[in-house]
Amino acid sequence: MTSETSSSSKLRNWAAIPQRYLKRELFPLLADLRLAIALLLAIAIFSITGTVIEQGQSLDFYQANYPENPALFGFLTWKVLLTLGLDHVYRTWWFLALLILFGSSLITCTFQRQIPSLRWFSRTWNFYTKPRQFEKFALSAELDQVSTEQLVPLLEKRRYRIFRRDNALYADRGIVGRIGPIIVHASMILILLGAIVGAMTGFFAQEMVPSGETFRIQNIFDAGPWAAGQIPKDWSVRVNRFWIDYTPEGTIDQFYSDLSVLDDQGAEIKRKTIHVNEPLRHRGVTLYQADWAIAAVRIRLNNSPILQLPMAPLDTGSGRIWGTWIPTKPDLSEGVSVLAKDLQGMLLVYDMEGKLISTVRQGMSTEVNGVTLAIAEIVGSTGLQIKADPGIPIVYTGFGLLMVSVLMSYISHSQIWALEETGKFYIGGRTNRAQVAFEREMLEILDGLESSKLEAKAVNSEKSLVPNS
Repeated sequence: MTSETSSSSKLRNWAAIPQRYLKRELFPLLADLRLAIALLLAIAIFSITGTVIEQGQSLDFYQANYPENPALFGFLTWKVLLTLGLDHVYRTWWFLALLILFGSSLITCTFQRQIPSLRWFSRTWNFYTKPRQFEKFALSAELDQVSTEQLVPLLEKRRYRIFRRDNALYADRGIVGRIGPIIVHASMILILLGAIVGAMTGFFAQEMVPSGETFRIQNIFDAGPWAAGQIPKDWSVRVNRFWIDYTPEGTIDQFYSDLSVLDDQGAEIKRKTIHVNEPLRHRGVTLYQADWAIAAVRIRLNNSPILQLPMAPLDTGSGRIWGTWIPTKPDLSEGVSVLAKDLQGMLLVYDMEGKLISTVRQGMSTEVNGVTLAIAEIVGSTGLQIKADPGIPIVYTGFGLLMVSVLMSYISHSQIWALEETGKFYIGGRTNRAQVAFEREMLEILDGLESSKLEAKAVNSEKSLVPNS
């Protein structure tokens, strides 16, 4: 029996070790303000890094922009960038670990400091029944011939909540100022939770779709490990039309895409014309207008049917140009090159030696190599950025609460105690902020009490002068 008791005692001691470690070592460390500031600074630095360094680009992009020789800042090459995960900062394990650690710090601080301070504050909702209790106040006074009845209207005028018991009084104002810091912590935890949810379940895609075609979201550039459920499989999008508005000087003013969302049977369930800063949103997925290109040119040779030839971008180093080659003989022995730089309809026609032989506009024709070349249409492609981030509603909720709670935190919580005993009147108070304003308010209350005392003396004097009937 003794050995069993000893064994159970040892087990309890071993089980108590983790609890002691948590209470004495881990929790105080997590609740340390210095740790929270360091984590917040690290999160801010890496967030800036993720903003400066392009995220989710291809390997060729990073090799071209972050070469090994010369390395940016002497050390930042594409290998370093990819090894550290700086091409997708917000989805790296170490960034998510920082968010989780910072959230743990906030939660620990909330439960170890904020909520206990609120509980301590609730214990101060008592009545002071001994004069010596007023000595601890920096703002206190002792008056003669004053009662709580004279204090009540002065406090009511200043919107204090008043509680009375026997000859003691307690009043307070601005209690939301005590709750504000707790809601600040809760809102920041929501923001971190939303960021983690977005990083784990969101995705980012890009699509370049010719006008008139239907597509499903497939070209995923960046996605969280649990993003598969967010990628739509039961609906597609059709680009009804893409066009560009140009200024009188010939520069791009705005580009538009008329999009239709289609169900599995191809029926239209939603339609919207999007442009820059005006996206299409459907079932948590947002489609942004981001880019454009020339997809193809539709032509007619003599009396042939309309032919559609794809156009490819050309690397000229002097702006964006698209081109294609059009055969003018059935055996493909001769042909012309056609170039375009925008969707305004102007095409440049070059022979096989690279000489400009003609210019032609959309809807017009020209003679080349004994053939009538008619341009029916230049087909544009819309460049869409597609994003899903389920954490955004949580983040927005957190930011909304944060703004409200910050305003709440600026509200001063003022408390006043009073006691009437043996012909003496004791009053004292304190506040958690705006100390100067509270001192001024206390002086006004004391002046009001002195005025009430003088008025009471005057009334008593007048009564004493009236003869008895």
